[in-house]
Amino acid sequence: MVQNRWFYLESGRNDAFHNMALDELLMEKVRQGEIPAAIRLYEWETPTLSIGYFQKMEKEIDIDRVDEYGYELVRRATGGRGVLHDRELTYSVVLPENYPDMPDSVTESYRILSQGLLEGFRNLGLDAHFSIPRTKEEKKELTNIRSSVCFDTPSWYELVVEGRKIAGSAQTRQGGVIMQHGSILLDVDIDHLFDMFTYTNERFKEKMKTAFKEKAVAINEISDRKFTVEDLYPAFREGFEKGLDITTEPYVLTDSDRVRLEEIRKKYASDEWNYRR
Repeated sequence: MVQNRWFYLESGRNDAFHNMALDELLMEKVRQGEIPAAIRLYEWETPTLSIGYFQKMEKEIDIDRVDEYGYELVRRATGGRGVLHDRELTYSVVLPENYPDMPDSVTESYRILSQGLLEGFRNLGLDAHFSIPRTKEEKKELTNIRSSVCFDTPSWYELVVEGRKIAGSAQTRQGGVIMQHGSILLDVDIDHLFDMFTYTNERFKEKMKTAFKEKAVAINEISDRKFTVEDLYPAFREGFEKGLDITTEPYVLTDSDRVRLEEIRKKYASDEWNYRR
């Protein structure tokens, strides 16, 4: 990828609706040519279940259980399955579709953008690599959507450590702009995660939980050192700079940005958006 200067936002902890709105605001700013591209790293003020754009809220989600836990619930603009955002660092990458050397293919662009994640994990001393399906059986497995949980769903170019998936990402393309975001898990509460989805019976739920443990992993589960989220910020900022062959400079939201951000936030906080399917 061509060397270029991007903006970098370290936006810290915010509520679910602010986080989704800020990703959309950055897409608008790239589309309008106000910024060339951006990397954003952030956290969640309250543990949040985010669901994919195409998921059916009332069919797949145990909304009462989400409320019982005091978690927030929001629909993403990206596809994919449900993610519990809690003990993690979340990233988003926003850039034009016509960015130099960026493939038209979603799969290939995912591979390129995820190079930043790969380098970030390596900065933490983890032996991360891409797992690429090669056989007919492995490729067929990509169509096997086992459950509504993101890390339980196979995808092309998964980032794995010790044979288990360590990052979950989703991408959307709108109006000539690519936005990819995803979770970098420090720790995960598997019981809480699976409690928030509906299953045909308890036995099937337990089977899915067991499969999840075999297929997904969090950083602190496999690292000799116990990392904090503060450790992840520099590791992944530098990882994206190296992986995407870019340099970054901080971006500070303007007053007009904040006004527009609040307008977009109202959409993500609305029942019309979240319960639309």
